[in-house]
Amino acid sequence: MSRIPSHTVEDAPEASREPLRNVIQFSPTGRPLNLHAQMAHSPAVLVAYTSLRAATAEYGTLGPQVSSALMLTTASAIGNDYVVGITARLAGTVGWTDEHVAALRAGISVGDNKIDALTGLVREAAVNAGSVTDTTWTTAQGAGWNDEELAEAFAYLGLSLFTAYFLNYAQTESDV
Repeated sequence: MSRIPSHTVEDAPEASREPLRNVIQFSPTGRPLNLHAQMAHSPAVLVAYTSLRAATAEYGTLGPQVSSALMLTTASAIGNDYVVGITARLAGTVGWTDEHVAALRAGISVGDNKIDALTGLVREAAVNAGSVTDTTWTTAQGAGWNDEELAEAFAYLGLSLFTAYFLNYAQTESDV
């Protein structure tokens, strides 16, 4: 059972209403997903979430395929089925095949050394509280990722962790 009340735009705290309207634009259902409806109970939570999303959308350079792979990798590594469902759906909409999605979920090769190196780095960070070995870092660099891209990968890791941890914390019921 969910721990935090869910809201619509009409009954959300005033400071949550505009951010909630904004997330509806990206919702596959045309309404807030359960995660957004519960985040709206605290404007600080919803604004933090939407700020992370906005920052990656406005300043991200990795592109939708890479960013979706990083978010799916993170969700799978930490084991939150709700976020896995959302990010798997997203990965499919930006061009990853069902086989690629399954590989990203399982933490195995997608057949692209560059992507594999970066998702391996993010997976290791996700399961080790952000820590990665020097070997993993240099493998990603050797695969062609520069320091700016490696830093940016953390934003997608952080967005996925923030979302998954909130869902675990609030015991949000999946609606995807």
